[in-house]
Amino acid sequence: MASRELLTAVSVMAFLHASVYPATGIEWHNAKHRVQDYPFRNVSLSWQERVADLVSRLTLEEIQEQMGRGGAGNIGGPAPAISRLGIGPYEWDTECLRGDADAPGNATAFPQSLGLAASFSPNLVYRMAEATAVEVRGKHNDFVKQGNYSFHTGASCFSPVINIMRDPRWGRNQETYGEDPYLSGIMATSYIRGLQGDDPRYVRASGGCKHFDVHGGPEDIPVSRFSFNAVVSERDWRTTFLPAFRTCVQAGTFSVMCSYNSINGVPACANQELLTDILRNEWKFTGYVVSDQGAIEMIISNHHYYNNSVDTVAGCVNAGVNLELSNNLQTPVFFSLVEAVQQGKLTEDKVREMVAPLFYTRMRLGEFDPPEMNPYNNLTSAEVETEEHRALAEEAALKSFVLLKNNGVLPFFSLSFFTVAIVGPMANATRDVLGDYAANAPDDAFVTVLQGLGSFTAGVQYASGCDNPVCQNYDRDSVLKAINNTNVTFVVLGTGQTVESEGRDRPNLELPGHQRDLLTDVIENTPLTTPIILILLNAGPLNISFADRDPRVSAIVECFLPAQATGSAIRRTIINLGDGAGPAGRLPFTWPLLASQLPDMVNYSMDGRTYRYFKGDPLYPFGYGLSYSFFFYSGLSVPASIKAGDPLRGQVLVSNVGEVDSDEVVQIYIKWWDTKLPTPIMQLVYFNRFSLEAGKQDFLVEFEIEAQQMAVWTDEGWVVPNGTMSVYAGGQQPLQARKVPSNVLFTYFQIDGSKNLGRY
Repeated sequence: MASRELLTAVSVMAFLHASVYPATGIEWHNAKHRVQDYPFRNVSLSWQERVADLVSRLTLEEIQEQMGRGGAGNIGGPAPAISRLGIGPYEWDTECLRGDADAPGNATAFPQSLGLAASFSPNLVYRMAEATAVEVRGKHNDFVKQGNYSFHTGASCFSPVINIMRDPRWGRNQETYGEDPYLSGIMATSYIRGLQGDDPRYVRASGGCKHFDVHGGPEDIPVSRFSFNAVVSERDWRTTFLPAFRTCVQAGTFSVMCSYNSINGVPACANQELLTDILRNEWKFTGYVVSDQGAIEMIISNHHYYNNSVDTVAGCVNAGVNLELSNNLQTPVFFSLVEAVQQGKLTEDKVREMVAPLFYTRMRLGEFDPPEMNPYNNLTSAEVETEEHRALAEEAALKSFVLLKNNGVLPFFSLSFFTVAIVGPMANATRDVLGDYAANAPDDAFVTVLQGLGSFTAGVQYASGCDNPVCQNYDRDSVLKAINNTNVTFVVLGTGQTVESEGRDRPNLELPGHQRDLLTDVIENTPLTTPIILILLNAGPLNISFADRDPRVSAIVECFLPAQATGSAIRRTIINLGDGAGPAGRLPFTWPLLASQLPDMVNYSMDGRTYRYFKGDPLYPFGYGLSYSFFFYSGLSVPASIKAGDPLRGQVLVSNVGEVDSDEVVQIYIKWWDTKLPTPIMQLVYFNRFSLEAGKQDFLVEFEIEAQQMAVWTDEGWVVPNGTMSVYAGGQQPLQARKVPSNVLFTYFQIDGSKNLGRY
């Protein structure tokens, strides 16, 4: 036996000796059959050879258990040990959206995804995902050493969420990267690469993009997500709902999660067109598909697409599902897999093909190699909630804030000389500013708005005014008392999980309960010399048009759901304290002026939705956000013409002409002119966030627009059309009634000829 092979065998046996499967009490290292030096443990072989060897040794009953235990709850997972082969248990269900969510123990709670999208910073998302993976992997390594394979202890993430924010009332908008497929795809790429790491052999934590596909509401209004059928045209499917997932696949994600809904009458988890024709055949995806929790059962109970478990497991596996995430069932639907093979509804070859990506993922995580070969095995729980990660959580919160209105009162030089009023149900909120799928931040890491602003003032007068964000019970007197005789008033309103979350849509865009009454009372009873600052902690847009119009409201700051660093980050933004404290976030969605501008929630046509198809003037457009500084764009340059199918390369100069160091989000858009093919009104094709010192002149930004971004969907696939296109460059979306105080440049270029790029 070669020295490396001997090392492998010794390491494996040592690992087995230390491992216990507590869910069943099986000490699988004491199996009847001794572990042999199987080829699947031979590190000199290719991954494909090793996976093929392992899968060939499994019985159908073992495969059934592996594919049926996706991990939900303490019964639904983990995938059990295979004692005779020395294979340990594995927990698949880990949530890592922006922190190690719901896992045992503490972890850093980074801002919710929609706020991260507002940063318009791929680098920030990359670093957040990297920090999340370090904590997930460090805790996972310790869990394995402890023999703990309970819920949320694995190193495979059901993240990120890259569904499109198509309707502002959807309860899960907070988990997304906003309404634009291109923005979502770029952020997904940064997340996957940051999470999985750059080791050439091993994966730090495996990513999984969800929910695939045509999934963006409703949750519960007007119908249940568990039985909803999304009726979508081929064009909308290809141009809005699929692109970010394709980008995620290109980034190297190991898994994709199929969604609850049906698509044109076929449940997503039984949809061969989606999971095989598109995902695997067109996009060449080789990873695994996991069902959303309970989605397989709901094909029977809610969609009534099949009426028994044998037909359901056969239909789902043949369509392309590798792993069932049951509703914590003792007997999941996939436990009828062997019977489906016996009845000829599944072939054994197909079953072995479908279990292979599960073990490939585990191999790439390093499970079957000597531990010392994998650098990620050095991570431990000591990496959790480090000072570096806490600082990153605060930086991320700072970069997510969007300044919607400012009459010049912000930033304050200091709050230390002020007596301030801090009122509103979100002012001292904790859980509600975390958002869904947040990590368990320790108490000493969490700072509320009241704590952040109140501890740095001469005096603070506080009143929540409401019991909670629902604000059904309003204490007007306490609010009026709090705002009396102060230098500045902060009104902190919003939604949080109590109002919008998974399983909970909003019926409208109004401020919850009596929150509008609270703000109105503040406006009507505050002296003219006292600034009123409205701070919003929410996901989907709210009807604040009255506050936007009212000159008594001096400033409005959209803070989304910033998590553990909420209060400290807001304080720094209000006084512009430290590098990067000035607001430079941009809206990742269109903020409607009126609810009447919205189509019905269940209408999946994109007509009238998102900036790409919206007709009319919003309250705030996609890409909008103010700054404490001012910027000037010049020197936009692109070639006069390109050959169809070639990329377009250009450049633009940006100058910080204000008096404050600040970040600027450069946005490049294109518009089609003389093609008869149906196109979006406008399309974002490049963005990035840059830090520019005050007085910094002619900062060069180079960009590239790929042919795919210029293509239009047709019956023959994606086609780059012949004709004229315009390019816009600035710190905002062009051609908007609502503008930021910087200019937008535009120029034209010609596409010579046309080119069919195929179906994807």
